[in-house]
Amino acid sequence: MTDKVVVLVTCANTKQAKRIARTAVEARLAACVNVLGAPIESVYRWKGKVEQAREVLVLMKTSRKKLAALRALVKHLHSYEVPEFIALPIAAGSKAYLSWLDECVDESRRPRQSAGRSNP
Repeated sequence: MTDKVVVLVTCANTKQAKRIARTAVEARLAACVNVLGAPIESVYRWKGKVEQAREVLVLMKTSRKKLAALRALVKHLHSYEVPEFIALPIAAGSKAYLSWLDECVDESRRPRQSAGRSNP
């Protein structure tokens, strides 16, 4: 088991998702954020009623030590009263990718040059 996680967040729209994604990466709270462009249909219970909405799913790759700060950032930038924020452990991954993830979220480490890497 690693100390890395994938965080799931649903957003009201693509604009909001991209803002959260860019801010999280710029702040080194996530190494990579995927904004799944096609809307998803969500069915959920809210304030006693079953609701349905089109949302945009965001996947964030980060470390456990960054979770609290990432959660605070999402809450601050999100339009929902209770935004989804679910962290799933990364049980295993390639050594190179997990090392790259560490470099991206650790302010004290100097980023290495990209080795032809276009999409994490």
